[in-house]
Amino acid sequence: MDLRPLVRILSDGGFHSGRSLSAELGVTRTVIVRQIDQLRTMGVDIHSVTGKGYRLPYILEMINKERILALLGSSGSQWRDDFDVVFTTGSTNADAMAKGRAGSNRYLCIAEHQAAGRGRRGKAWLSPLGANIALSMLWSFKSGIAALEGLSLVVAILVVDALKGCGYKELGVKWPNDILMSASKLAGILIEISGDTEGPCKVVIGVGINVNMPASSAGSIDQSYTDLASNLEVAPDRNRVIAALMLSLQDGLTQFALTGFAGFAKRWNEVDVYKGREVEIISGSNRQRGRSLGVSETGALLLQTETDVVPISGGEITPSLRPVMDSRGRDA
Repeated sequence: MDLRPLVRILSDGGFHSGRSLSAELGVTRTVIVRQIDQLRTMGVDIHSVTGKGYRLPYILEMINKERILALLGSSGSQWRDDFDVVFTTGSTNADAMAKGRAGSNRYLCIAEHQAAGRGRRGKAWLSPLGANIALSMLWSFKSGIAALEGLSLVVAILVVDALKGCGYKELGVKWPNDILMSASKLAGILIEISGDTEGPCKVVIGVGINVNMPASSAGSIDQSYTDLASNLEVAPDRNRVIAALMLSLQDGLTQFALTGFAGFAKRWNEVDVYKGREVEIISGSNRQRGRSLGVSETGALLLQTETDVVPISGGEITPSLRPVMDSRGRDA
């Protein structure tokens, strides 16, 4: 069932009766009802009013490959043949990984909807149709896996840089790679690597950014979250954000190949919302408490305990403190 024609009609945010939709799409009203139900299962909040019809609660601008390529400027030609926008998929990361296994060294996949989006530690990443940015970039490094330490932290910085370039404020990072806006989670990162420890390797970088999450999604998310639409100073424009993110990743990954995380450590510590705070780190059954001193040049969290400074290479900061941040993304 191809839902794209119906979505294009509803994307103007106005009411459309079942009769007009049926006539415009050349299908029965029963089919329209089924398509509406299918869109609702994909996370779309469709309002229905007797006598008026169906509408989206907002104007939906679809992701447009040609507009993104134009926004990329001179870099657009480099991506044209390695870039797909799909209506729905299981996982953009899985799609990009398949391209890598087939021999591609660079590829970008963006989906309007993910049925099986994934976050870190096997958690599900909710991706309602048209409500966020679900992007995965395949990138190749000549160095081996061992040289990629701190890459996920670098990607978090690059996402923040792209969003700041689009006018968003009150942004910060939470170790190891969460992006926060106004102290709530805005975006997440999932990195998957294939290759040799010492030789060339391929990396799939998955980025999920909440853009205009429907209210019905709240019950499925187990933490405080926000979206770009909550920032009233900047109207969300997914195509513009995607282009900015592609440019930021392209430049930043090139730099990372030369400097490693050491070239980004200072920038991370400038936007780390937990630096200087008392925290607890949970890794499996282990718990450590202390004051976060930021990160080292390898990306390890430096934890000041009662007796020593301990480098932490994995785990989660808890409890989920929600510090108030100023316009620079630092603690207020």
